[in-house]
Amino acid sequence: MGSQINIGVVGAGAMGCGIAQVAASAGAEVLLYDSNTEALKKAMAQLEETIRRLQEKGRLGPGVFERIQPVSALSAMETTSLVIEAIVEQLSVKQTLFVALEAIVSPDCLLATNTSSLSVTALAGACAHPERVLGLHFFNPAPLMRLVEIAPALQSSPTLVDKAESLLKQWGKTTVRVKDTPGFIVNRVARPYYGEALRIYEEGVASPATIDWAMTTLAGFRMGPFALMDLIGHDVNYTVTETVFKSFFFDPRYKPSFSQQRLVEARYLGRKTGKGFYDYRAGAPAVEPLQEEGLGWQIANRIVVMLINEAADALFWQVATAGEIDLAMTQGVNYPKGLLRWADEWGAERCVAMLDELYALYREDRYRCSPLIRRKAEKKERFYPD
Repeated sequence: MGSQINIGVVGAGAMGCGIAQVAASAGAEVLLYDSNTEALKKAMAQLEETIRRLQEKGRLGPGVFERIQPVSALSAMETTSLVIEAIVEQLSVKQTLFVALEAIVSPDCLLATNTSSLSVTALAGACAHPERVLGLHFFNPAPLMRLVEIAPALQSSPTLVDKAESLLKQWGKTTVRVKDTPGFIVNRVARPYYGEALRIYEEGVASPATIDWAMTTLAGFRMGPFALMDLIGHDVNYTVTETVFKSFFFDPRYKPSFSQQRLVEARYLGRKTGKGFYDYRAGAPAVEPLQEEGLGWQIANRIVVMLINEAADALFWQVATAGEIDLAMTQGVNYPKGLLRWADEWGAERCVAMLDELYALYREDRYRCSPLIRRKAEKKERFYPD
């Protein structure tokens, strides 16, 4: 699978356009399709402007935009060797698309989904040839974010992952191989960054601004959870949380927040609507955090230990290796350090004590300590022996 193959991208939203740009920048010929022809026109105009600016800055070579061809019919995908879908996160819609693609593409064409939270196995199950289906989860913005999670379906051919990984490395991407479980690595492990922050806010412990200050200034994260949710969009972030919650059979660790649900219902979706947890409209007053270090560290430590617990549980259930989990969180969402490395710095005993204290206070299964952390504490072991 060389870099000059024809790539099909279905969906001309932010992710689809980003993936098309990545492939074209690496020399691939790209066909970009969207069922909404007006959206496709706007996407091509935006791509042209983005690529032109990058070329003016010397960050892209010539011919990139010319290698992206908009197509108005799905049937144009018959010449492709790989099709990546980046459409709405609804399983039935994606299944319908893949069934339609199977009737168009060649028998050896790889079909990939960019889903962040749905079952790749369920998507493949709708296909006549599920062995050629796998998940390739890019991160937004795809041209800037190096990480791609490769998630084979239960039915995927064993050679498929190697082929996809080879191609993605040619495209300059960093890959991690993950088990097809809800949220893969990043969207699973990151849930407490939002969920525990929302819980702290709903308890009245601190304001969004104070929680964001604690996580950036004290804990070293690039963006606080509330600013990040506002940037992602609450419709998107809440939907992922809800999907992961349902996919894990309503495990309370992934329980959605009423506060975020109400924002979605009010259409206060964050930056894109001008209002979310913060008000981005002209003339809105600035919100100042309470910069109280004692409170700040209490908040930061509580959220971080919940993130560590989730990372350890992902390792316990063999979603990926320790190195892949830490790589995914640093490369995929820019965490200041790998969570399992963080656990080693703190010590498993401290993590267990913090989690057990939360469980003793709330008596909720949400705060159960991962068996792997408890085992590490008992044996006085580290996640990384070195």
